[in-house]
Amino acid sequence: MIFPIDSALAAAVPDPHPAMVIPFCAMLLSIALFPIFLKHHWERYYHHISMGLGAISLFYYLFILHAPMRVLGVVEEYFSFIALIGSLFVVTSGIHIRVKGGESTPWMNCVYLLISALLSNVLGTTGASMLMVRPWIRMNKYRFTSLHTVFFIYIVSNVGGCLTPVGDPPLFLGYLKGVPFWWVVQNCWKPWALALALLLAAFYAFDRINFLKAPRPIREMETAAAESWKIDGLRNLLFLGGILGAVFLPAGFREVVMVLSAVASWKLTPATVHHANDFSMGPIKEVAWLFIGIFATMIPVLDYLELPSRTLGINTEMHFFWLSGMLSGVLDNAPTYLTFAAAAFGRFGLHLNNPGDVATFLQNHGSYLVAISTGAVFFGSLTYIGNGPNLMVKAIAEHSKVHTPNFFYYFIRFSVPVLLPIFTIISLIFYRH
Repeated sequence: MIFPIDSALAAAVPDPHPAMVIPFCAMLLSIALFPIFLKHHWERYYHHISMGLGAISLFYYLFILHAPMRVLGVVEEYFSFIALIGSLFVVTSGIHIRVKGGESTPWMNCVYLLISALLSNVLGTTGASMLMVRPWIRMNKYRFTSLHTVFFIYIVSNVGGCLTPVGDPPLFLGYLKGVPFWWVVQNCWKPWALALALLLAAFYAFDRINFLKAPRPIREMETAAAESWKIDGLRNLLFLGGILGAVFLPAGFREVVMVLSAVASWKLTPATVHHANDFSMGPIKEVAWLFIGIFATMIPVLDYLELPSRTLGINTEMHFFWLSGMLSGVLDNAPTYLTFAAAAFGRFGLHLNNPGDVATFLQNHGSYLVAISTGAVFFGSLTYIGNGPNLMVKAIAEHSKVHTPNFFYYFIRFSVPVLLPIFTIISLIFYRH
């Protein structure tokens, strides 16, 4: 969820019944299992499953808890999310980065990922992911594996965007609550740099093995020519800037600007550019349908999470890093960030919505917010649903017919042995006290 609920919509809601987390669990299991065991049926009926599970939560809040304003707030958040991610998808599809010459080597891949990670702090993880994923697929076409999909999500769609408030939705929400722009840069750059360095080192090691698997004559033939780059559709950079600037506009206006930017981009971009990008609305349609169910079924989960967050003995930076992180991996990381930030403020008798309290908290207890910020952003890469761009990258990769791991393979084969050790190192260095 990209934008905070308006205070007028945040009316008191009765506590949800614990059993109402079942639709969300069912949604997770559907995304994880059906594409593996019932792939054909999932492709035909996933939107029905998503709407059906979401309808259970909406019915409960509308007719059992009588909380229509809570539902209205989530509906607004959903449309804000789709307006942002959809407009970025359309506009970046009008920018074609042509890669000519030799296929990429492991070293060149690392440079590309680093540049893309830095770009995530300017365009946001969604914008950078949509812009850079297609050339990433093209430059590794002859040996593209699940490794390339997963590490792109890790580095560009998540961890890379932890340096500025523009980079990832949780940090942007903190900025809207009064956390200064440069405070984020000054306090998050060390864990960001270490996490990025460790991920790039791990990727280089794995990609080097992948690279050497090909017979030497094939490697030499594929990488013999010098790389050359050309960008078509540069006018869309103006529309991209309009979308990013619209993020700071009031609700309603920002969505209109985003949609108009996408429509203008679609009308003014030559068909040859869309064809070169193999453009299709399929990926954004899939993500839009899935997130209907995710947003709706998350309502009781997030509300229930707010109840015990202050009474679970969460009192150290390490606790906040891991708990906010692990929940960000299976919930949307933006509302998870707000929940744990509010709990951290409350621990010291302060309130997140009070500008004076924000300044006091940052001065005296800012390390707690650093732990929450890095936890929410880093762990958003743990699963496909931890952050919005993850599923978009997966959908684009699948549309391009390259190797894309399923939900379980992504988590078990990559996240557990790669991310969790790296996050353990981060926590021991920065949050052990």
